[in-house]
Amino acid sequence: MEEGERLRKLLEFQREEITEHYIYSALARRAKGQNQKVLTRISGDELGHYNVWKSYTGYDLRPSFFSILKYRVISYLFGITFTMKLMEGGEKRAEKVYSEVLQDIPEKDKIIKEEITHERALINMIDEERINYIGSMVLGLNDALVELTGALAGLTFALRNTKTVAIAGFITGFAASLSMAASEYLSQKSEIKGKNPGISAFYTGFAYIITVLLLIFPYFIFKNYIVAFGTTILVVFFVVYLFTFFVSVIKEISLKRMFLEMIGVSLGVAVISFLIGWAARVLFHIAV
Repeated sequence: MEEGERLRKLLEFQREEITEHYIYSALARRAKGQNQKVLTRISGDELGHYNVWKSYTGYDLRPSFFSILKYRVISYLFGITFTMKLMEGGEKRAEKVYSEVLQDIPEKDKIIKEEITHERALINMIDEERINYIGSMVLGLNDALVELTGALAGLTFALRNTKTVAIAGFITGFAASLSMAASEYLSQKSEIKGKNPGISAFYTGFAYIITVLLLIFPYFIFKNYIVAFGTTILVVFFVVYLFTFFVSVIKEISLKRMFLEMIGVSLGVAVISFLIGWAARVLFHIAV
């Protein structure tokens, strides 16, 4: 590699390290207890890496304020664990580049080890409540997607009135969210070493009702039932992708496989419900 290209890469690494130092420092200020200690330690490691690169480049660089802002917003929306794992994904991809560019730098192996192995161990020490209840959120969201998408499909083509479908969908969804929350509460209550039943019920019911509101929203906006249902299907794709992306990052599993499974089940139920709604309209001569 040419000297100019090598310097450019080193400066790129250097800016990334100082940027991540500030990101982890900002996260540490919001955390408490063990989480704060872990984040402060990682922040210090990133500053140490920055100083190593600085000793080779001779430049003092400013962080990327856009990246700092981006990850701070992400941390507020999705939590500390998600943010750190998202950042860790970029560092995994950088491991090969490090090895190629830094062949003659003595500190290379130590930095790669800290970036990949040591940091992963520290991230796994983070204890965040919402992550412990991912199962409850998956239960609420998945049930809402499957049940309400199917119900809306059936109601849409049976009633063909968006406001009526929206109200019926909301009543159905709200009642189902309470039922799901109660079932999760009783399920966790029966477990000897289960999670907190009240918190589990909250996350299940909350995920369910939020999904319900997102799915019925188009019916309050559009008068044409075809447009409303089509928009709801787009919302289903968006919600499934957003949630599966979140879970795939946290659990480090395949986004594609999980997305296809959830979207396949949701749309499969919607198609079956559409056929039932269409058949009910024809057989019972429903006119609204």
